[in-house]
Amino acid sequence: MKIFTGVLCALAISASVIPAFADKATLDDRLASAATVLNEVMGTPDKGIPQSILAGASCVVVIPHYKKGAFIVGAQYGKGVATCRTGRGWSAPVFVRLEGGSFGWQIGGQSTDLILVAMNERGLQHMLGSKFKLGADAAASAGPVGRNAQASTDASLHAEFLTYSRSRGLFAGLDLDGTVLSQDGDDMREFYGTNIPYEHVLKGSVPTPQDARPFVRTVARYFVSSRAAQ
Repeated sequence: MKIFTGVLCALAISASVIPAFADKATLDDRLASAATVLNEVMGTPDKGIPQSILAGASCVVVIPHYKKGAFIVGAQYGKGVATCRTGRGWSAPVFVRLEGGSFGWQIGGQSTDLILVAMNERGLQHMLGSKFKLGADAAASAGPVGRNAQASTDASLHAEFLTYSRSRGLFAGLDLDGTVLSQDGDDMREFYGTNIPYEHVLKGSVPTPQDARPFVRTVARYFVSSRAAQ
């Protein structure tokens, strides 16, 4: 009976992390959810992302409802949206997925909201590519939290990405080493109606569609640069 129950748990967890085809309405919902995550996190500034990080960000990735499940073999999967800072403001969004796995005796599952912040030119260049692994291709560090917190540790200073998670009302830095962030070509085609080069969107060469403007405006509202030029 215990084995049967374990198998059922494994099947349930596997089903929860297998991606389904997204139609336009689903993508609009994802953009709205990403904006909601940012609003709720930044609505408590004493526990939000520090101003120094908001001002220096090159790109922002938001993945609502990132799923982690395990039954001996762990699986992690989530879909989200990203935008990068350009000379004319923040770019139209691109659709991304983040996935990874782990091994060992483990069981359970959870869902969390993720925010990844590219902090420098190296992080931006990784974002312009089609796929990279956090911790291997791109240095990543759990980001500091709080209005007056400073990204002053060696890890933060040298990280290309700072990572955050929100689960059960708690917002904190998160170790995402080993997970792979990649562009989602199917979702891009569904949303834009054609195959648009990923980097062209992030460089600001593509106008922001009407449905995506609330998300981009939300990023622009919080990730304000204090420097004259970005």
